Amino acid sequence: MGGVVRIGVRGGKVTGRDDGWAGVGWEGWKDHDGIRRRLDQGADPEVWSGGRPLHRAAVFGSPEVVTELARRVADVDALENGTTALWEAVLSDRPDNARALVAAGADPWRPLIGGWSPGRLSLAGPTPDLFAVPEGERGLSEAERTAAQEGRRLVAALGSIHYEGTGLACVAGIDAEEGIRRLEATPAGGEELEERLEDPYAYELDECLQVVGVTTVPGGCVVTQPWGYAPSMPGVLTRLSSGTVCYGLYANPKSGNQGSIVRNGGVEGWDLHPGGGPDLDDTPEEVLTSYLYRYNAVAYSCAFAGLRLTDARAIVGPPDMWVELPQRDYWEH
Repeated sequence: MGGVVRIGVRGGKVTGRDDGWAGVGWEGWKDHDGIRRRLDQGADPEVWSGGRPLHRAAVFGSPEVVTELARRVADVDALENGTTALWEAVLSDRPDNARALVAAGADPWRPLIGGWSPGRLSLAGPTPDLFAVPEGERGLSEAERTAAQEGRRLVAALGSIHYEGTGLACVAGIDAEEGIRRLEATPAGGEELEERLEDPYAYELDECLQVVGVTTVPGGCVVTQPWGYAPSMPGVLTRLSSGTVCYGLYANPKSGNQGSIVRNGGVEGWDLHPGGGPDLDDTPEEVLTSYLYRYNAVAYSCAFAGLRLTDARAIVGPPDMWVELPQRDYWEH
């Protein structure tokens, strides 16, 4: 990553000064000797490529680098995009870096996004004993503890699956049979389907876009297409969501995860980014959900709809039933 060139005026002449971080890649933030040498040579401890070096080190660096930078900055709790370096360390599951920041004076209990502090957020994560909870500081509510337990269970149940290129519709409160009825889909089968399933990428997407899998799961059903976006099309989601809510996901190989929320036939959210970190305007509930399912768009999508999958079969197959959608313009709501 290149550094930002800062422009100043000296002796009546415009001069360009690099912030000193040019060429530092993600792995470079673990190199204590290299980072210290740059700092000693004048690298700016407050600026890196438009952000803050301490935030980068909190996520990608070593505790030694975090400690080195923390003692050189003016404020160890300075904000970047509304969060502190300690928040980023907690969000990224870097407990050693979090401890180094607290040792340098960072405040674990400073409220940030949605009223959550780094310390309180850590109570819902894999290291709930990361910080001692001071007297008077509230912990998790019963509902938040339950959500955290379910988050860990669901992520473990899905395991490590390859879902790039997959389309999903996670639907609350209806089973596969009702989902098929709402879509007016018909059973698919025979030799042609078997050939397509054997190697779907041997076909043009339009040739097998109408074929989706539908599976009943605890809490509702999942419509899946491991090779395409069909389940996430608006016309599919609006039909499925009558009287309920569904979350659509397309794991676009070109542009990343694309999410959508459709409730009772109405689109509430589009071009969302499930599995990313919390946004500044998130509610407390949204912050917790984003934390629990960070880096896991499939688990996030299932959890949003209240689905409690016990394994990944509904996502990767084989589904309860393969069906064929009728020919329609599914880009119309």
